[in-house]
Amino acid sequence: MRILLVEDDHMLGAAVKSALENENNVVDLVHDCESAEAAISTARFEIILLDINLPDKSGLELLKSLRREKNNIPILILTARDAALQKIEGLDLGADDYLSKPFIVEELLARIRSLVRRSKGISTATITHKNLELDPINFTVKKDQNQIPITPKEFNILKALLENIDKVTSKSYLEEMLYSWEDGAESNTIEVYIHHLRKKLGQDLIRTVRGIGYIVKK
Repeated sequence: MRILLVEDDHMLGAAVKSALENENNVVDLVHDCESAEAAISTARFEIILLDINLPDKSGLELLKSLRREKNNIPILILTARDAALQKIEGLDLGADDYLSKPFIVEELLARIRSLVRRSKGISTATITHKNLELDPINFTVKKDQNQIPITPKEFNILKALLENIDKVTSKSYLEEMLYSWEDGAESNTIEVYIHHLRKKLGQDLIRTVRGIGYIVKK
């Protein structure tokens, strides 16, 4: 998934970014509200990890602004351990959850997965479709109970398609979910990954909607 991390501590931000990327996520890191606002206006994210104490203004102001604009993206606020009032205010302003610093990466990952699932109306971590089973926690894909070798980007494309059964997913959306600003995507990258997925999982699984994107039908 693509994550926006808003953290003013450069060292902590880099460490969290690295840990999240090691778990097959695409992460964009910014250090202030102005940069966060610019990021949100130009790219699509599945969740925002929001520090409260930012150099230009409080992360709570950014949270309040997003909810006032009816932006319902999941937001997990990151707070100091003793900042009880900030946690309460953040939740009242529309944050979906909070996590106190310092935290362990495993808990952060679990909370992220839970919030994103909830935002998409998915009740369980494992996604099943016919004879396929996709496990976002262990990054495995099984077909007829047999594990299929799959690359991280192939996994992310398949996950995005299975989360949107019977809906066309655009090529541009898939590119945004696969690449941060630091990465570069060639024009035919998505087509190549789709080709590989079809070879591994069957030619009829993913259908092309010419000029628009791709779809997995029920």
